[in-house]
Amino acid sequence: MKKGKSSPLARIENRAVIVGGGIGGLSAAISLASSGWDVQVVEQAPAISEVGAGIQISPNGMRGLRALGVVEQLEGAFFEPDYIALKSGVSGHSVFRLAMKDIATQRWGDRFVQVHRADLQDALRVRLEEVVGDVIHTGAAVTGYVRERGGASVYVDGAERIFGNLVIGADGVHSVVRNQMHGTDRARFTGHVAWRCLVDAAALTDEIPTGTTVWFGDHQHALTTRIRGGDVINFVAIAEQEGWTEEGWSLPGKKEDALAMFEGWDPFLSEILTKTSNINRWALLSRPQLSTWQDGPVGLLGDAAHPMLPSMAQGAVQALEDAIVLGQCLPSGSKTEEGLARYEARRKPRTTRIQQRSAQNLGLFHRKGGWQKLALMGPLTIAGHLAPSLIHRQQDWIYGFDPLA
Repeated sequence: MKKGKSSPLARIENRAVIVGGGIGGLSAAISLASSGWDVQVVEQAPAISEVGAGIQISPNGMRGLRALGVVEQLEGAFFEPDYIALKSGVSGHSVFRLAMKDIATQRWGDRFVQVHRADLQDALRVRLEEVVGDVIHTGAAVTGYVRERGGASVYVDGAERIFGNLVIGADGVHSVVRNQMHGTDRARFTGHVAWRCLVDAAALTDEIPTGTTVWFGDHQHALTTRIRGGDVINFVAIAEQEGWTEEGWSLPGKKEDALAMFEGWDPFLSEILTKTSNINRWALLSRPQLSTWQDGPVGLLGDAAHPMLPSMAQGAVQALEDAIVLGQCLPSGSKTEEGLARYEARRKPRTTRIQQRSAQNLGLFHRKGGWQKLALMGPLTIAGHLAPSLIHRQQDWIYGFDPLA
């Protein structure tokens, strides 16, 4: 296990142990360190790295990034889309095109950006080192925890124990901390499979949209965004499928299968799939909402607390919000269990609502048949052309939220 600047074995008062070195865990570490905690991050991977692709950071998430002090470092990696568009995947017919770059700050108080997940995670790692030094312990697989007087200890590789007055499980959808707290989760296959890939914009011959575009069709839809300053195209698709439940962000997919799935769709999508070097796929699983995020001095954060389907692009953003609120509810010297209770009370209603909306939105653009499509697209077309603010208004409760308030 790689050691930080201080030994994790020493019993230090006012220590917070964060299990997981992803976006949520690193953000929580920065937030708690800024609130006066001695933080230690325990990560099972041999190095802090992320194999994911592009993510969207809505204005509520940007406020969190500003509070954590990483926006300036990420400026070159951001891409700010001019608009969000909805198009037919086959005909290319535009249902609506909503201004975003000129609207986001005016309406919701901050920008709407897209960024590579790896760039965001690296910026958080660098910021944590600036705040407190080297406190990340890699190659350390947590196998469980035990409550003790004044806190809890996590077991690393089944032997070594690291004590913290506060322990935060930010270890993702397969959380060891959550599974001990609530038992092994009962994930359910939603009948949808996601595909994703990246391609350099310079490799494409078709005109590249300057906005985020959702392409809809029968039983499937695709999303194209731009990241790394616009130099890389991020492609994500969700298709209905039966009988496949293997979960994992980096499971290999076959390019020929993806091309067949989108045969006859807009040539821009075909060119992305043809020229990408690799494509991944994974099953979308839903999990029951948790009765509590807390076991005494042990709490949950991010996907470990509220795993979300990708239908609203809020997974990473909600982890950022969690981290900011956690630091507010647990200033140094506060009573840990009471602070965790305040944190859960503030966060759970909001994340539950977003979880529910994400589940409802899954497959929203998959309707088959003229009447079903007309029932959905007709009102959207009218609103998009005559009253775009009506569509923007649907996002006010999400994008306008300020985790610092």
